Amino acid sequence: MSTTVSGVPGNHPFEEFRDEVALFVAKAIASGDACPAYGAILPLGLREKAMHWQRFCYEHRWAGVHWPREHGGMGLTTDHNVIWHEECAAADVAPYLNLQGLVLAGEAILRSGTESQRERFLRPTLRNNILWCQLFSEPGAGSDLAGLQSSAIRDGDRFILNGQKVWSSNAQMAQFGILMARTDFEQPKHKGITFFLLDMALDGVEVRPIKQMTGDSEFCEVFFSDVAIPSDAVLGDVNGGWAVAMAVLQDERGGAGASGVISLRRRLEKMIQGVGQVNSLQIDGLIRILNRGKALQSLMERRGGDAQIAPIAKLMNSELGYDEAQIDSSLHGAQSMLTSPSTEALLYSPGMRIAGGTSEIQRNIIGERLLGLPREPQVASD
Repeated sequence: MSTTVSGVPGNHPFEEFRDEVALFVAKAIASGDACPAYGAILPLGLREKAMHWQRFCYEHRWAGVHWPREHGGMGLTTDHNVIWHEECAAADVAPYLNLQGLVLAGEAILRSGTESQRERFLRPTLRNNILWCQLFSEPGAGSDLAGLQSSAIRDGDRFILNGQKVWSSNAQMAQFGILMARTDFEQPKHKGITFFLLDMALDGVEVRPIKQMTGDSEFCEVFFSDVAIPSDAVLGDVNGGWAVAMAVLQDERGGAGASGVISLRRRLEKMIQGVGQVNSLQIDGLIRILNRGKALQSLMERRGGDAQIAPIAKLMNSELGYDEAQIDSSLHGAQSMLTSPSTEALLYSPGMRIAGGTSEIQRNIIGERLLGLPREPQVASD
């Protein structure tokens, strides 16, 4: 006799778990505790609602589905976590507070953290006592992340951090950030980089929000001036941060699947409601986008755990989001350039091809690492 996560006998644990998730989410929506879905980045206007929802899930033991029980999670499998995401998508509810904390930082600490770091950060992250941001990209090292120049030089039992990061989502709200900095300039490009768990309240950390053309300020510049980082903030090995970061980026770039297709299908249905007559060309465009979404879903279902799939999934997801915004704006016509529901998505969509690694870089990774094509020529700088 099989047993579900709740201890109720049954023959289909995953199906029963899905029913339990759907029931919990439905009750949370009815009580007003659930937060509407918003994607990977926490919008400033939904901060309080989203933080309440994350705490609500934790208090009802529905946070961290596949995280160990000793760190506040449910102790289940990644397959159960997929079901959680799918049911949240079906209900149009946010599955977590933000990607940077519950996926990138959390998974990195689970993989590479010391027991002390797991004790310090994991449970507080699940119950939203800690909001995280990501401090990777720099003005001269975005897609070429290995070219970063922010330095963290060892000084006894601490590191002195100087430099700048950019495009850091939610940095103006975050208590901690996952940071990459160069700790040894003598080593080759991909070496000499260390991964830190940075306390954003340390002296010398300055956050400046960036105004986007949508009018929002989701992203920030972050400046470091002689920031003293304690040595216990290092995640993994000193000068071994590149391997830690690559696993983080695989989590970020591979984060697409059935839940994304569920959301996509709903958005496409909303597109054609109340728009008026839709011509055959627009219908064809909608069908093409939905089919691409289904192809992405099939890819993730078959090989979602394969690290090599991450750049393919990221590329497909980015281009899909961009094209979706374009077809949506075409349905609204000239109004989409003014005040229609599609206006913000249209303005936001070019960033989908940049955030998390540009589409051009993803194509290079696919060509060079997966297909074995010659490397792109490097232009020497003066």
